[in-house]
Amino acid sequence: MRRSKVPDETTDQRLLDSRGSADWVHTDPWRVMRIQSEFVEGFGALAELGPAVSVFGSARTNEDDPTYDLGVRVGASLVEAGYAVITGGGPGAMEAANKGACEAGGTSVGLGIELPFETGLNPYVDLGVNFRYFFARKTMFVKYSQGFIVLPGGFGTLDELFEAITLVQTQKVTSFPIILMGTAYWQGLLDWLQSSALTAGTISAKDLALITLTDDVEEAVAAIVTSDRAQAPDAPEGSGTHAE
Repeated sequence: MRRSKVPDETTDQRLLDSRGSADWVHTDPWRVMRIQSEFVEGFGALAELGPAVSVFGSARTNEDDPTYDLGVRVGASLVEAGYAVITGGGPGAMEAANKGACEAGGTSVGLGIELPFETGLNPYVDLGVNFRYFFARKTMFVKYSQGFIVLPGGFGTLDELFEAITLVQTQKVTSFPIILMGTAYWQGLLDWLQSSALTAGTISAKDLALITLTDDVEEAVAAIVTSDRAQAPDAPEGSGTHAE
């Protein structure tokens, strides 16, 4: 910097001067540091996790809802197949999957998000990381998972579902099974995709084939294992390959 662009004070002065407004900690350059710290924390916490599967679903699912029992069974079956279970760490269907994993003796992971109405991580999370930013959190779901199992859910679940489909469709991740659990809940969405989006030519039949729809927990877990073996045929049973 030269002439009028030369500052009146040095960087050290600004760093060491405790006087003045603290508004600078809320500016975009400082937010970049916060974002960086979230990635560092997430990578550090999950680097040695091993093979894992992300399970998504509604935070509004009650314990007496059949979907809650389905989530428990999914979590337990994934652990029995050699996977850790990653959820958003919240209540409802997420809690159910964490509970199944925890009770089966596996690793139960919760990736929480700072929201005004969230109550914190559910009690079945063994390893938890809280995030301020959705995009940093989403990166962890994809980077450390061998696939997604999606239970009935709302906008947040749909967001995660379609982001996963987009990443596979655009080959941003390698083979990455996406399984919808609950035919009664999801069939209407798939029917719409076929009758409207596919008919209009905005998606292809190959795109629809990226999604597996089932009510069978064993079928869902088997799809994950089969994909894993295809990616690493010499790996021992239950081991996985990380999507990049």
